Amino acid sequence: MKRNLAYVLVVMLVAVASCSFTNKSFENDDKDKLLLDLITYVLEKGHYEPKNIDDDFSVNVFEDFIDVIDPTKRYFLSSDIADFEQYKFQIDDQIKNTDITFFNTVYQRLVLRMSEAKEIYKEVLEKPFDYTENESISIKYEEEPFATNKKELQERWRKQLKYATLGTYDSKIRHMNVDEEAVSDDNDHNVHTTEEAEIEARKSTETTLDEFFDFVDDLERKDWFVQYINTIVDEFDPHTFYFAPEEKEKFDTSMSGKFEGIGARLQKKPEGAKIVEIISGGPVWRDQRLEVGDEIVKVGQDGGESIDIVGMRIGDAIKLIKGPQGTVVDLTVRKVDGSFETISLTRDIVELEESYAKSANIIRDNNKYGLINLPKFYVDFEDYSERNAATDVAKEVERLKQEGAEGLILDLRDNGGGSLKTVVEMAGLFIKDGPIVQVRSGGKDKDVYDDKDERIQWDGPLVILVNELSASASEILAAAMQDYKRAIVIGSKQTFGKGTVQNVIPLDNIVRSNEHGDLGAIKLTTQKFYRINGGSTQLEGVKSDVIVPDKYSYIDLGERDQSNPLKWDKITPANYKVWDGYIDYEQTIANSKARMAANPHIKLIEENAKWLKAQQEETEISLNYDAYKEEKKRVKEKSDYFKNITTYDSKLTFKSLKYEEELFTKDSVLREKRNRWHKNLAKDVYVEEAVNVLRDLKLNNIKNGGKLASVKG
Repeated sequence: MKRNLAYVLVVMLVAVASCSFTNKSFENDDKDKLLLDLITYVLEKGHYEPKNIDDDFSVNVFEDFIDVIDPTKRYFLSSDIADFEQYKFQIDDQIKNTDITFFNTVYQRLVLRMSEAKEIYKEVLEKPFDYTENESISIKYEEEPFATNKKELQERWRKQLKYATLGTYDSKIRHMNVDEEAVSDDNDHNVHTTEEAEIEARKSTETTLDEFFDFVDDLERKDWFVQYINTIVDEFDPHTFYFAPEEKEKFDTSMSGKFEGIGARLQKKPEGAKIVEIISGGPVWRDQRLEVGDEIVKVGQDGGESIDIVGMRIGDAIKLIKGPQGTVVDLTVRKVDGSFETISLTRDIVELEESYAKSANIIRDNNKYGLINLPKFYVDFEDYSERNAATDVAKEVERLKQEGAEGLILDLRDNGGGSLKTVVEMAGLFIKDGPIVQVRSGGKDKDVYDDKDERIQWDGPLVILVNELSASASEILAAAMQDYKRAIVIGSKQTFGKGTVQNVIPLDNIVRSNEHGDLGAIKLTTQKFYRINGGSTQLEGVKSDVIVPDKYSYIDLGERDQSNPLKWDKITPANYKVWDGYIDYEQTIANSKARMAANPHIKLIEENAKWLKAQQEETEISLNYDAYKEEKKRVKEKSDYFKNITTYDSKLTFKSLKYEEELFTKDSVLREKRNRWHKNLAKDVYVEEAVNVLRDLKLNNIKNGGKLASVKG
């Protein structure tokens, strides 16, 4: 990967010399124009699949930028959009000429409309809300038209504010006439009538909006321009991204493996900030109340009034959520089942240790199996001899063999990927030699990455667990083992589908001199992965041999659901030979499918997944309080019904390896983490089925005259 980055930079720097990106060339232009020129140049010259910056591109930028800055359509009027439309087919020409007229026009109008919005919400919140009225609001904002006049816009604000206030009103009603001690942790004023509850709820919403607009007032023009730049960049693919200098520093910090905050990755949604990944070892992971798919809608600081982040830029929302170690953040969350909950977390430094590979013994009857959990494919790019995923997994495999494991489960669920080099080395632990993955740079022939080490560290039964969040490097490993018929892949219908490689290029490296200070960096898609059978992992991901439903089965989470993903394609296969070991591949898969079809717990998980999808599709929300209470009751009853999923008992026993048990005497925190992990594994029907598959593979191995995994030097 570093070799490729160096190549890209050399090509660009050579080209730049002839394109005269010098201080003198831009002495009459501002930093915004310089940034626009540099970034479009890098995209055109370095992106794996450059796009034509034409009228179609212009229309996409036009529509997406408006959506980025006004996703809930509570600022602009339809007349504003009509004014902006004079630029709808001109943005491509403006980009080529480093003209930022479109941005300036939209930005200036946004500032005006936001100042007017302050007056609107103040006026709306002066009047009581009638919660007995039968009315509703659509939260499918992308299908709503812009308001045609200020009266219509005010009505839209009224409904949105009533919706935002409804939960607070319900909380105060429920605590009416309860002694103050019982509600002291609720930050509610003690109210005695529905009228008082309604007044207090409006005051709370007004305070939230006051704080939100104070926050927005602190934003500078350059902050909005970054959003415009990233709207342009995002048209190329969902993983290409411009980092402003401050964000580049945060990115560098994250690459070091230390996260200060709550330990979750968030994605912008019209309804709030959606949790798309939970970082092991962080506050969210330890607390266990938040999960992937939950949406943060409000953020408060240690008991203070919460700020509504619906419609807020994701970067601004993250600034509110993050904070120094030891401080408290209060998150109001819309759970995946539609219920609301306020969760307080103490921010911390996320412990990197929980991002490393870890293993456990699984005891079933008189048999012992091994499980290795790998959260990501980590590596120190500055010094590969330091700790990395491939060498750590190799150590865990050796330890499990020494303790008598008869089969191995490699758990890649929720593993978003990482280092390509570690994937190739890790795959080599399970085969003699041969190709692992094919990589292609834009417009160039493919490179085949091989395992050249003929040693096989594990030649016994192997199962790989994946889900919808297994991406990139995880998909490479699962695909290679599937193509070799070396392992049975168990999990979701298909994995995430990210088959691309990105490199981070500092823009300061491209100009010979610069008077504008740090220009930030661009994360650029430069390559594409392909399986050894020739098919891309892009969009299609890896299809599991045994499909097991989970709560995300019907929720849009994959690459195919992102904006502007690169397409799927295929190239010529690599030269490889299928594993000639013990596996009766087809019969083993058939046995597993039959077990899954007859398992009532699997049917309950499938039912839950369909219900969650249905909940997400309910976008028309009643603003009648009685209807709100009935819906809330229905959601809670259904949520309680599905809690049976978490009480499942596989009857499997999990134990730490001997070396870890010795560490427990000095590290009680590690003991607690492993105990919790083992407890969760015992409820995991996917691990249970993986053990069943290993048992079948073992029987096939014995039947065919094979042996258990052996230690090979």
